[in-house]
Amino acid sequence: MTANAAPAQIVVDALVKRFGDFVAVNRVSFEVARGEVMGFIGPNGAGKSTLIRILCGLLRPSAGRALVAGIDVARDPEGVRRRIGYMSQKFSLYNDMSVVENLRFFGGVYGVSRADMAARLRFAVDMAGLTGREDALVATLAGGWKQRLALGAAILHRPAILFLDEPTSGVDPSSRRRFWELIHALAQDGVSVLVSTHYMDEAEYCDRIALVNHGRLIALGSPLELKQRSLGGELLAIEGERLGDAMAPLQRAPGVRDVAMFGSALHVLVDEAALRLPELEQQLTAAGWTNVRARRIDPSLEDSFVHLVGSSAAQAGAAA
Repeated sequence: MTANAAPAQIVVDALVKRFGDFVAVNRVSFEVARGEVMGFIGPNGAGKSTLIRILCGLLRPSAGRALVAGIDVARDPEGVRRRIGYMSQKFSLYNDMSVVENLRFFGGVYGVSRADMAARLRFAVDMAGLTGREDALVATLAGGWKQRLALGAAILHRPAILFLDEPTSGVDPSSRRRFWELIHALAQDGVSVLVSTHYMDEAEYCDRIALVNHGRLIALGSPLELKQRSLGGELLAIEGERLGDAMAPLQRAPGVRDVAMFGSALHVLVDEAALRLPELEQQLTAAGWTNVRARRIDPSLEDSFVHLVGSSAAQAGAAA
């Protein structure tokens, strides 16, 4: 899916948010087009949720500018909130109310007209896969159903822009996949979606990804662009026994730029795979590591994430 050339629905320009001396968002700039799915990824505390809350009109920025649906979030936060949908990882559903009672409540909050209410309720129930269970208490629903119902509630008023703050946290993989099918269906209808996630497989579903760390935007691009351009070298996977102890000597080996543990293997970033692969195998075998196997691999988004976050932390430490 490719975002079209329509004017950007979200414009963020040198945005800053301070809490006392702490800078949670530090001069972040990006745009989100109509029908685009933009993913936010980053470590816990990186500033993702703070950014989303600013764009939803829930927090006032300290400096910079943010426009949502053409509205300045600092000047008219209520106008922004009328035009967006918002869903967090803590589902804002009422467990002691039924499916349809929840939807009617949120329809009233969002100002859905009486004439449109019945059609919008049917749409949300169908989307959540809850046809025939309209009168069931929300407390009795499985997590995936609650998740889709919360999404239905967030879009009852047909918003042009949708903010999702880690909406699939704690939900099983099959339910997460179904949820993303719904997100892409909305985007195909022209809805702009900004979603934060800590699942790398989910980030692959986004048109573009913004990587945030320590409040700064450290990378922006499509998943393919981040994987191909961010590492600045070639990647090797090394498998064997007790490899955790091999990280330090590998870091000092010629041509090695970075080493990270991935499961039971090591991912080693080198300047030239064809040259360094036999050298590293020989070095480890000579040092007593057994059953060493090395091969060149294509980088994953997680490889890019680990490398970029590590590089960002190193630069921040050097600047301090």
